[in-house]
Parts: sequence; C-alpha cells; structure tokens
Amino acid sequence: MPEIPSIADVQRKASASAFGQPLVTNVLRGLVAEAIVALALEPEWTWCGGDYASWDFVNQNGLRLEVKQSAARQSWAVGKATTACSFDIAIRTGRYEETTWVPEAGRAAHLYVFAHHPVAEETADHRDPAQWDFYVVATDRLPATKRLTLKRLQSLTEPVTFEKLAEAVCRVAAPAGP
Repeated sequence: MPEIPSIADVQRKASASAFGQPLVTNVLRGLVAEAIVALALEPEWTWCGGDYASWDFVNQNGLRLEVKQSAARQSWAVGKATTACSFDIAIRTGRYEETTWVPEAGRAAHLYVFAHHPVAEETADHRDPAQWDFYVVATDRLPATKRLTLKRLQSLTEPVTFEKLAEAVCRVAAPAGP
C-alpha cells in the first residue's frame, strides 16, 4: 500500500498539471495573469482576489483593481488559427464584500488591468510575463457594454510592458479615487 502523500506533494502534482505547459487553460489563465500583476504591483497593492471576489487587488487608499485577461493562442485550439480577443466587462447586479452580498448594480473596481497575451506562434508561453501586454483603464472610461474587444481597448489606451505596469497603474489610479 502506498504512503499517504503530503499536502506539499499534492500541491506540486496539481501545480505541475495545471501550469506545467506553456499554454494554460482558460479556467486557470486568469490566475496566472493575476499572479503576474501581483508580481508587478506588490507591496503597494494587495492581491485579494479569490472565490467570487468582486475585485482582485486593493491598495492602502481603498482603490480596487480588477484584472481581465485574454490570449491569442489557446490550449484547446492547438493547430488552429488565433482566437479573437475580448474581455468580459459586464455591469454586475451586485458584489461580494468578503462573504456579504451587496445588491448594488455597477462595476466594483475603480480601475482595470486588461492583460493580453498576443503571441500566436509556437513560442507562446502564458507563464512568461515578458510576453504579455497590459492596458490600464479607469472604470469610468469603459463603455456600457458586456464585452470589450481588443480593438476598442486599444482605442482607449496604449499597452505597457510588465516593467512599466506599476507606473501605469499609479498614473491611472491617481485621479480614480474611491
């Protein structure tokens, strides 16, 4: 009979399965994008996203930031053309604040980081921060639509690299107070 594995053994096995390949499934790619954003923004911003969280980061001034992501190359579309990239920005009917549901329509975050992985070639690796483009937009500049196309996003702001992400967030956050 095999020895019962440790929690660390299970974590390693699950992590290798989920994140051991360059193309990460849609279900988990948001977590990868949030981790990359956390590496750029911490410690000024605290990563607080989780199950049903209404935003992903908060700073000491109470500003809330949400990360949305999209990728040109998908794990499920190997050998196929790239996919059209867009982001879910639908206005919600309410939000969770910790474990309490607040029935207030709107967007809960003050600003958004849209992470776009444009690499469509075989070299695409969703885990590589250098392969992502980031677009930072104040919530009040978003259109009242359910989805935001990449083309429309590019009309709102210029992309920045990982190295410039914290600076862009700081610039957009300054006038976007709670």
